[in-house]
Amino acid sequence: MNIFRILGDLSHLTSIIILLHTINTNKSTTGISLKTQILYVIVFITRYLDLFTKFISVYNTLMKIFFIISSVYIVYLIQYKYSQKHMVKQDLDNFKVEYLLAGSLLASLIFNYKFTPLEILWSFSLWLESVAILPQLMMLTRTGEADMLTTNYIFCLGLYRAFYIPNWFYRYFAEGHFDKLAVFTGLIQTLLYSDFFYIYYKNVIQARSSKLPV
Repeated sequence: MNIFRILGDLSHLTSIIILLHTINTNKSTTGISLKTQILYVIVFITRYLDLFTKFISVYNTLMKIFFIISSVYIVYLIQYKYSQKHMVKQDLDNFKVEYLLAGSLLASLIFNYKFTPLEILWSFSLWLESVAILPQLMMLTRTGEADMLTTNYIFCLGLYRAFYIPNWFYRYFAEGHFDKLAVFTGLIQTLLYSDFFYIYYKNVIQARSSKLPV
């Protein structure tokens, strides 16, 4: 553990808390991509199957359980509890996630550290997480603007990934640890957020607007 890893985890937790709090407060899931949230459920379940085989720490275990439960709960809110108020039209959330799933599976079969079920699923989760935000970003492009729920949620998610970059450097120089697969997929994910970060800074932080044009 180091300060960058902790800040990254806190940013990730914050993004989920923002999403859950705003959805339950407004009783609406407007602007949130169901497909992205389903992809995150798949990411966390496939990544954290080692809950049943390996114990690292109480912190690690609690974080894994939280991410699995919260991601499933978010999908429940969108698909069932607030389905009547899910204002996203079907044609706005129509990204072909089959390509993301198939591509991630193929990559995991080629790039992994061991050709075992758990290792392949772990690799699959890394590749899938790197592109899971795409349906959400495409929705923003199609709608033309986003409210503060969506923008702050995506910003914190991107911040979580951005903090992991110095975390990798720290672990390499302090511990001699370098996970090439995690770094490469993490860089892909960070690049997907780069344009969003610039627009967020320019239109939300500088202009203090409640809407984010995309």
